[in-house]
Order: sequence, then C-alpha cells, then structure tokens
Amino acid sequence: MNFLAVFGRIIISFLRAAGRVGVFATKTITHMLTPPYYPRELIRQMINIGYYSLPVVGLTTLFTGAALAVNIYEGSSRFNAESTLPTIVVIGMVRELGPTLCGLIVAGRVSASMAAELGTMRVTEQIDALQTLSTEPFKFLIAPRILATVIMMPLMLVVVADTIGVMGGYLLATTKLGFNSANYMRSTIDFLETIDVIASLTKATVFGFFISLMGCYHGFNARGGAQGVGIATTNAVVSACIMILVSNYVVTEMFFSS
Repeated sequence: MNFLAVFGRIIISFLRAAGRVGVFATKTITHMLTPPYYPRELIRQMINIGYYSLPVVGLTTLFTGAALAVNIYEGSSRFNAESTLPTIVVIGMVRELGPTLCGLIVAGRVSASMAAELGTMRVTEQIDALQTLSTEPFKFLIAPRILATVIMMPLMLVVVADTIGVMGGYLLATTKLGFNSANYMRSTIDFLETIDVIASLTKATVFGFFISLMGCYHGFNARGGAQGVGIATTNAVVSACIMILVSNYVVTEMFFSS
C-alpha cells in the first residue's frame, strides 16, 4: 500500500505540474493575440534566438551530416548498396536529425537563457516592479520570447540545419568517398519530397514552442534566490529536451505512420 501511495503522489504531482504549464501556455497565447504589442522586444528576441544560434547549429549539423555519410557508406558497402547514400543522408537529415539536433541545441542555449534571465528578474522583484508600473509581464516578457522562437526555428534555424547537414554529407561523399558531384546532387533532389520538408518545418515550429514555453515557465516561477534560479534553469533545459523528443515521435507518427 505504501508503494501505491507513493505512485499515486507521483501521478498527482505530474498532473498538477501539467495543469500549471497548460494554464501558463493558455494565458501566454491569449496575450500574444491581444494588444498591446511590443515589436521592438520581439525583434530583439528574434535576433538573439535566431541569429546568434546559427554558428553552433551550423557546426553541429555540418559534422553530423559528414559522420552520417561515413556510417551509411560503411554499412551499405557490405551489401553493395553504396548508391543509396545520398537518399538516406537527405531523408535522415531533413526528416529527423536536422530538426531534432537543432531543437536540442537551441534548448540548451535559449531555454536556459530564458529561464536564467526571467528567474533573476523574479527573485530580484523586477517582474513585480513591471506589474506596479501597469505593464503586463506576459505581454512584455513571455509573449515576445515564445513568438520569436516559434518564428525563427522553422524560418531560419532548421532550414539552415537541414541544408548544412545535407551539404556536410555531400562534401564528404564527393571528396573522400569518390561520388560524382552531379549524380549525388541529382539523387538528393530526386528523392527529397515536399512532405519531408513540411514535416521538418512542422517539427521546428512545435520544438520552438516547447523550448520557449519551458524556459519562460520555469524562469517565471523561480523562487529561492540564486539557488532557485539554478534549479529553474536546469529544469527548463531538461523539460524542453524531453518535450522535444516526445513531440518528435508524435509529429513523425502523424506524417509517416502509413
């Protein structure tokens, strides 16, 4: 019975936390759709989230694409199927590795930054000061961050991640594995379908929402001084990564279950 009591408390705690996150997300979306708006803050967040994340996203996906090409070539050579390398690289990067790796990297950078910044503002009572000045924190602090991440993930970061990842495989295949450049590009273009790109951009949008939501939620609700800010930052990154992996499966099932 003690085991059942502990298990029940865990389930209740999980449902309570999920409810708080759901209420937070609903309130944020409501404020995103109603004026006043803060376009200058939105642009600042877009630059911080999108532009400054490009170097680490590009480097990660470049070497991932090259490593993927090496592994595929090594495996397919056992069955004399080396010609499938361009197809597997482009499908693997666009459907799965590009958006997922990009999401995890941005979660580590952006979600932690949001949680630390908002958590510091919370424990130093800056958020309370905004409310005293009749400025709604959800409109000025939360909505621009979530909207900027949702915009920049599909329109910039994942597009760059997919492209550079495919180019990483192309460069290694043509320089070290003896593939013809024109034939490699032709195979890549022929086997890449519109549904693959749509699925990748859909994942990017979903990932961007969860990354910013987790960072803002944990930072906004931080308590307990510097230690509380550290705990909020850790929880933001962990929960964002978990939501990325779970939603990645859900979106993949939606598009490719047949």
